[in-house]
Amino acid sequence: MNNAIDVRQLIDQQPIGRYQKWVVFLGFLIIALDGLDVALIGFIAPQLKSDWGLGAQSLGPVLSAALIGLALGALIAGPLADRYGRKAVLLGSVLLFGIWTLASAFSPDLETLVALRFLTGLGLGAAMPNASTLVSEYAPARSRSLLITLAFCGFSLGAAAGGFVSAWMIPNLGWRSVLVLGGVLPLLTVPLLCWRLPESVTFLVSKGADKRRIHAIVSRLAPERVNADSTFIVPASAPSSGGAIATILSPRYRFGTLMLWAGYVLALFLVYLFSGWLPTLVKEGGGFSVAEAAIVTACFQIGGPLGAISVGWAMDRCNPQRVLMLTFLFSGAVIFAIGQVAGDFAWLCAIAWAVGFGLNGASVGMNALAAAFYPTEARATGASWMSGIGRFGAILSAFAGAQMLAMGWSFAQVFASLLIPAVLAALAVLLQGRHAGSGRRAARQAV
Repeated sequence: MNNAIDVRQLIDQQPIGRYQKWVVFLGFLIIALDGLDVALIGFIAPQLKSDWGLGAQSLGPVLSAALIGLALGALIAGPLADRYGRKAVLLGSVLLFGIWTLASAFSPDLETLVALRFLTGLGLGAAMPNASTLVSEYAPARSRSLLITLAFCGFSLGAAAGGFVSAWMIPNLGWRSVLVLGGVLPLLTVPLLCWRLPESVTFLVSKGADKRRIHAIVSRLAPERVNADSTFIVPASAPSSGGAIATILSPRYRFGTLMLWAGYVLALFLVYLFSGWLPTLVKEGGGFSVAEAAIVTACFQIGGPLGAISVGWAMDRCNPQRVLMLTFLFSGAVIFAIGQVAGDFAWLCAIAWAVGFGLNGASVGMNALAAAFYPTEARATGASWMSGIGRFGAILSAFAGAQMLAMGWSFAQVFASLLIPAVLAALAVLLQGRHAGSGRRAARQAV
C-alpha cells in the first residue's frame, strides 16, 4: 500500500534525532566562521589605523566594504537557494569568503584591502541566512526558534574567539596573521561540508527531486516510518506566479516583510556598530590598550550565545514578537549604561557582556522570526533578503561610527544616541506581530 508521508509533519512529530543535531552543528560551524570573519576587521582596525597612518574616517570604507558585499551576497543567494538548493549555495559561500579573506592578508594598500573585503562579503552574505534556513527546515516547530538560535550562537562565539585570538596574535604576529587565520579555517571546513552537509528535505520534496534521494534522508530521520512504497509530500501553500520574491512581497506578506526589514536594519546597525567600533571607542574614549579594547569587545560577543539561547527558548514558549520587543528595550537600557562607565575596565567588560546578551539575542531572534513567517518555497529568499536589507544598517554603522568620532562626541553621547534605534526596532517587531496575527486569523476564517 502506498505510504504518503508529509515530511514537514514528520519532522514536527519526531523527537530531535542525531541527524538533525548534526545539521544544527554544521549550521553552527558555518555561522561561527562567518562571525569570526565579520568581526576580525574590527579587531585589527586600531592597529591598521596606527600602522598605515589612517584617520578615523578612512576606517569607514574598510569596515563597510565587507558589509556592502554581505548585503549583495544575501540578496543574490536567497533566490538561488530557493531555486538550486541550500547546500550548493552554502558550499560556494564558505569557499568564497575563505579564499578572499586569505588574499586580504597580503593587501599592499588600503584600496586593495577594501576591494578584497567587498569580495569576502559576497561569500559571507550568502552563508548565514542559508545556514539558518537549512536548520529551520530540519527543526520541529516546537523547538525551531531554539535550534536556530543555538546555531546562531556560532556567530557570537566565532567573533569572541577572534577577539581573544587577536589580543595575542596582533602584538606578537601582526594584524595580517588574523586575516590568514580567518581565511584558512573556512577552506579547511569545505571538505567536511561536502561530505556531511545534507540538502533540505522539504526543499527536495517541494522541487520534486529524485525519490531515492529523499528516501535516504527520511530513512535517517525516521527509519520506522518509511518503506519501499513511501511517497513524500509537503503542505501546499498559495502559489505565486512571480516566484519567491513575489511571494515575500505579496499582499499577504508585504507589511510583515517590511517590518522585518526595518527591525533587522536597526538591529544590525547596533550590532555592527559595537562589533566594528567598540575596540576603537574603548581605546580612544577610555584610554585603554589595543589588547584591553579587544577583550572588552570579546565580552560583548560572549554575551551573545546566552542571549540567543534565552531568546530562542522564550520565543518557543511565549509570543515571539513580545519577547523580541522586550529584548530590544532591555538592549537600549544597557547601551545607555555602557556610556556611563568609560574609565572603568571591569564595568566596561560587564556591561559590554549585557549589551551582547540583548543585541545578539534580539538579532538572532529576528532570523527565527523570519524562518517561521515564510513558506518553504520562499523561506530562503525571505530570510536572505531580510539579512541583505539588514546589512544596510550595518553599512550605515561603519560610517556613523566614523562620523561620531570625527564630530568629537564623548563616549557617553555616542551610546546615549543609540537608545533611538533600539526603541524603533522594538516598535517594528510589535507591528510585525500584529500583522502576522491578523494574517493567521484571516487564514483560519477562510478555512
